[in-house]
Amino acid sequence: MKISERPEFKSKKPPITFFENDKVIDAVKAMTKDNFGSVVITDKQSKVRGIVTERDLMKKLLFKSMNPKTTKLKDIMTSPVKVADKDDEMVIWLRQMSNERFRHVPVVDKSGKLINIMSQGDFVSYSWPNLMYQVKEMTKENYFKANQVVLIILSLLVYTLVTTVLAIKLV
Repeated sequence: MKISERPEFKSKKPPITFFENDKVIDAVKAMTKDNFGSVVITDKQSKVRGIVTERDLMKKLLFKSMNPKTTKLKDIMTSPVKVADKDDEMVIWLRQMSNERFRHVPVVDKSGKLINIMSQGDFVSYSWPNLMYQVKEMTKENYFKANQVVLIILSLLVYTLVTTVLAIKLV
């Protein structure tokens, strides 16, 4: 499934954007107000320059005792940023985000202009029904395999019992 085909892609609020020289405190206020886990740093043409996530705030700002009122976003943003195309396959990005341990990927159009941002949570909601189906199918498959083994063992026991009883009667 393409990223743009996800219901979340169409229904999400637009990403919060800032410029590199904006102050961290403004981004924190916007993230808090809208309950976002990140803000995207863009240039004047809406091209992605960086991203600031909750992790950046913790590891780069708080850990280093930087002042959010005076620190610029460019001083703590993650750059360069991996960006997805709206027509990319969602499962590829879910795997990459999981393997590389990042939770937000800006989505751009063919010209590189920011159009949305998807989180790992947006992608995981897709995978749950599929995962549950796979578990159900595997359970069925393994259940029948296990039952086949039990039936073979029971058949061998019954055969052994019957041949033993017949052997005793013949003696």
